[in-house]
Amino acid sequence: MNLLLTDTPLAICFPQEGNRRYIDLSGKRIANCIGCFGCWTKTPGKCVIRDDATQVYPVIAQSRKVIYVSRIRFGTYDTIMKTMLERAIPIQKAWIRLHNGETHHAQRDVVPKDATVIAYGDSSPEEKELFRRLVGRNAHNMSFASHRVLFAEEPELETLVQQEVEKWES
Repeated sequence: MNLLLTDTPLAICFPQEGNRRYIDLSGKRIANCIGCFGCWTKTPGKCVIRDDATQVYPVIAQSRKVIYVSRIRFGTYDTIMKTMLERAIPIQKAWIRLHNGETHHAQRDVVPKDATVIAYGDSSPEEKELFRRLVGRNAHNMSFASHRVLFAEEPELETLVQQEVEKWES
């Protein structure tokens, strides 16, 4: 499956057919993770909070190619994307494993993925570098096969996203 996960509505050509999904988080009801670890102990693999996030994280887990689109704020993902990524903890197991010499949680039925993260908004070079490092650590923790970080100004965001989606066809 290929997933386009965004924190803002995009008016791009994206037929949701076959193995393609488009999820706009801005219209979803996603609560903050409360850190109860119920997804590891009470209901393994499922968050105890019943909201729209429970429909999103399984799609993230099963996607081989993902494009994350997020405004960059203070060197990190904007609120809704950060909240969703934190709520995706059920796709990890409580068990720790060694991965490239570091300890990380084992993944729960997660397919290896190629991720492209497109960050938009007004940000300084320092914020961009901090964001690039953060995405690199996230990619390592989530065992991504590959990842790229692209930056866009808002007027060119939809064009860049469309170009990246079209690469899925080749």
